[in-house]
Amino acid sequence: MIELQNLTCYYENRVVLKNISLSIEKHLTILGANGAGKSTLAKAICGLIPYKGEILIDDADIKELSLKEKAKLLAYIPAKLNVYDAYITLFEFVLLGRFPFKKSFFDYSMQDKKIVEESLKYCNISHLKDASLHSLSSGESQLALIAQAITQKSRIIIFDEPTANLDPKNSKIIAEHIKSLQKEQEIILITHDIHLAEFIDAPIGFIKEKILHHYGADFFEPHNLSKLYEVEFDAKGLKYV
Repeated sequence: MIELQNLTCYYENRVVLKNISLSIEKHLTILGANGAGKSTLAKAICGLIPYKGEILIDDADIKELSLKEKAKLLAYIPAKLNVYDAYITLFEFVLLGRFPFKKSFFDYSMQDKKIVEESLKYCNISHLKDASLHSLSSGESQLALIAQAITQKSRIIIFDEPTANLDPKNSKIIAEHIKSLQKEQEIILITHDIHLAEFIDAPIGFIKEKILHHYGADFFEPHNLSKLYEVEFDAKGLKYV
């Protein structure tokens, strides 16, 4: 379980999220307008940015965990793959997911490499394992990030706008992978895509005016969406008037 206790996040002197308290028992989808603080919340949970308040995982304060301990608990998948080494292969990139488990000064084990093979197969990208990262399409890059997270074997996976740069076909592929991963891991999904959020079928956290509001299935009722997004929705979805 993830516990947020009076969480406040800020950039320089600007408060982005204020006094958020929430228990995340398993899955959560986070929605909100541009700039509401969705990605800020994801990065805070991972301990990637400073914050005030407490973030606990199974009663352990994440500030007191080592980087390797956090990596064994949490995997963060950004919206876009940033290639730091254009010539690293897909297999080598996914293998980095085993780093928290690697013994110092030793190479990755055969078991580590077997886990990578299984992750590539799960994501249907085994045929690309020797391809360089810079040669991958947007959809393939997103699958590479998922494969690395699966290889990391973290209990919690945080997806930050996983379909933001994808066409409808690749968005559907990613959505189905996220849905499948819910069976084995705890998923926190950050998205603008209301259809994706509805498909994933998890409790909703909606960020508005620096506060996180919690919803169940009633979130997707048109009158509620219209109130939160300040634009009219009907039973078929968004309606411009």
